[in-house]
Amino acid sequence: MKKGIIGKKIGMTQIFDEKGKVIPVTVIEAGPCVVTQKKTLENDGYEAVQVGFGDQKPQRVSKPLTGHFKKGDVAPKKTLRELRLDDISALNVGDLIKADTFEAGERVDVTGRSKGKGYAGVIKRWNFRRLKETHGSGPVARHGGSIGSCSDPSRVYPGKKMAGHLGSERVTVQNLQVVKVDAENNLIAVKGAIPGPNGGIVVVRDSVKA
Repeated sequence: MKKGIIGKKIGMTQIFDEKGKVIPVTVIEAGPCVVTQKKTLENDGYEAVQVGFGDQKPQRVSKPLTGHFKKGDVAPKKTLRELRLDDISALNVGDLIKADTFEAGERVDVTGRSKGKGYAGVIKRWNFRRLKETHGSGPVARHGGSIGSCSDPSRVYPGKKMAGHLGSERVTVQNLQVVKVDAENNLIAVKGAIPGPNGGIVVVRDSVKA
């Protein structure tokens, strides 16, 4: 990773290019982010920078984090993420990372958390087919059916497709095009949709496929 930034998904809209063609975009409030910690090979065994996004009231920060922010002489932040950059020599604690770190035309990967959909059955969660209801399938038309385990091995194998929690997972959408950057308002518009609800935290970084 050469560069990255933390942001917040604002929502979707559309903009027009030079030829008048409509481009669907997702608007991200990207930064400003502050470097809160710098990790080095000597001290931590790897190189990375810890970045904070979104101001937080001091009374809502735990004592350990309060000391952490005081050590770096930075204001408390709501969200902290580590960015493992290829070169961190140019970054120091207290430096700002803004939306203009990216330019229109670049390709980026966006990581966020998908919407939580609660408890779901196998049809909604795994796209199972339902049973026919014309010949007495009764009340089990949307059930998962047999899971194949009897007295041996007397357990359910991990990863078995069954009903359960759906959504709220870490999702990365790759190779999205940056359509527009508004550095004054800390906004980045990327073509297409990104994971998560409006207001959700996302990490934008240069694409591995670029």
